[in-house]
Parts: sequence; C-alpha cells; structure tokens
Amino acid sequence: MNTIEANHFDTLRQHLSRHIIGQSHLLNSMLVCLLSDGHLLLEGMPGLAKTTAIKTLAVAIEGEFHRIQFTPDLLPADLIGTDIYHHERGEFEFRPGPLFHNILLADEINRAPPKVQSALLEAMAERQITVGQHTYKLPALFMVLATQNPVEHEGTYPLPEAQLDRFLLHVRIDYPNREEELAILELMETQSISVPTLAFPEINQQDLQTAKEMVMQVYLTPKLKEYIVDVVQATRFPAKFDSDLQRWQRFGASPRASIALSRCARALAWLQRESYVSPEHIQAVIPDILRHRILLSFEAEAEGITTDDFIQKLIQVVAVP
Repeated sequence: MNTIEANHFDTLRQHLSRHIIGQSHLLNSMLVCLLSDGHLLLEGMPGLAKTTAIKTLAVAIEGEFHRIQFTPDLLPADLIGTDIYHHERGEFEFRPGPLFHNILLADEINRAPPKVQSALLEAMAERQITVGQHTYKLPALFMVLATQNPVEHEGTYPLPEAQLDRFLLHVRIDYPNREEELAILELMETQSISVPTLAFPEINQQDLQTAKEMVMQVYLTPKLKEYIVDVVQATRFPAKFDSDLQRWQRFGASPRASIALSRCARALAWLQRESYVSPEHIQAVIPDILRHRILLSFEAEAEGITTDDFIQKLIQVVAVP
C-alpha cells in the first residue's frame, strides 16, 4: 500500500470528524463511496448534519461542487442544461446544467417529480447526458450525494427502483448520543466566537484516481467472490437458504449489488490499511448496499419486518467460507 495516499485519507477522515460529531459510520461510508466511484443516498431525520457532512467532504476534494434543492417545480433542464438559440449566429448552443459539476448535492431528492428524477438515471449509470440528438460526457470525477427525509411524505415522490439501484450505498443515520450531543454544543460555541479552523490540504483528482486504482488492487479471494454471489443470490432465491427469508422476499438485488459488494469491501479494507478483503469487510458493507435493493413481501410488512431485519437474517444464514 502506498502510505502517502493512505495518509491523505486518514487526514481527510480526521478533518471530517472535527466538523461532524458522532456520525463515524456516515463519514466512513462517504469515503468508501468516493473510493468505489459510486453515488450515495443518505437518509435521516432533519438536523443530523447530512448536508453539512456532504458539503464538508466536497470542500476537501479538489473539484467543482454544486448544490440543488429539489422541489416539486424543478424541471429536467434545471439539472442537465438546455440548448440556447443564438439569433445572430443562427445556431443552438448547449448550456450545461449542474450535472456537469464533480460533486452534486441533491438535497431532499424525493421532493422532485419523477420526470426530474429520471433525468439523473443516465448521468448516474453512464456518466453522460443526452440532449436532443447530442450526447455529452460528464467529468471523470462525478458523484451524486443525495439526502432524503424519512418521515415527511407530504409533497414527496418515492424514488423508483431503477434510480435506487444506481446508488451504490443507502446510508441511514440516527440521533447522536448524550456525549456526542454535548460535543456538538462545544463545537457550535467554538464556531460562534470565530476561532479560525485548521487549514486542510485538498485531495486533488490525480491523488483520488491513484487511490481508486490502489483500491482495486486489494486482493479478494475466489472463495470470497463466491460468498458475495451467494449473498446476492439469497436475496433472489431465498428458499435455498431459509424459510423466513422466502416468506419475506418479493424481489431481490440486481448484479449491481455484487459489483458494489466487491468494490466497497475492497475500499473498506484499503482504508483500514489491509492488503486483502476479509469476510468482516464484506459483512460490514452488506446492509448499506442491499437496503435499497430489496423489496419485501406484503407478509413481511404485515409482520413488521424491515429490510434491515431481512439483511441481518441473510448474513446469519449464508455460510461464510
């Protein structure tokens, strides 16, 4: 492992933890998602620093950042851009929209109508957008970080399964504990008296690309590849593994889940300075990867079974090599 790049991310993690108190899982998930070249869906109650965490990460990375507040009156052109007609030249010129930035914060993404949400599908999956008869490539570093509120359903539009599947991770965060909330108060008081923050050297895109290449070199044994496939297969054909899973399952995860498990387990191992993936690395990322890719049966919902319950049972019944 190149310790220079690893040290960069250790420093980045410390920088994030100074600004975001009590959300270590969120911070680790953002770094794993960044190194795995994916997109992140973040769900939590208001006031849990979702937007602050994403903005802090974006500032720490060399690249263009843009925030979009999703609202019901948003149009697809507000995201992808539009053709502008120049009367003097007698031709159209494409004016790119916010999707052409490196880091895109889609705040309260479920408040936008389906037509706007569908405008993200091509961008998130293929790193390009199509306007009319022309296709435009997005930047090499392109990451969508979306937030949504789990309790306010009035004026919201549930994300379609096709779009959910394009998010690498679906992370849920909860309230801080007592000690963490006291630390948050201390941090707010420090900021209120304008104490200068420590300078942080940005991670440039070349260093980030080098780190991504090193992540893919982390060794994943053939047996653990089979374990990853078995986990995903168990979401589709649960009868082979457990009778409860069979009753609870309606639809399983797509092959994107297998790819995500491989990439994220490698990224987590690399962040922990390991040269190989262990079963613990895979199991640590399974919940955030499968949470939004599983549809439960009506019977499971009637019993009060959640997707997290399904996943925990899944981890128990799929044999570890």
